[in-house]
Amino acid sequence: MANQIGDFFKSFPDKEQAKKDIAEHLKRFWAKSMRQQILAHVNEKNGAGLEDIVRDAIKEHID
Repeated sequence: MANQIGDFFKSFPDKEQAKKDIAEHLKRFWAKSMRQQILAHVNEKNGAGLEDIVRDAIKEHID
């Protein structure tokens, strides 16, 4: 699901804004437990299976 969100935003010309928008979407629409799970996946497995823009959005904007 996170990659589908990333697919939508990766076409945006401003990549930094796209990463912020991905993170904002996750914060607004994903339960805290889901965000914690994906953050743990990024931290423990470097986001294996995630699009680069999604992984970077999570690393940079999700805490």
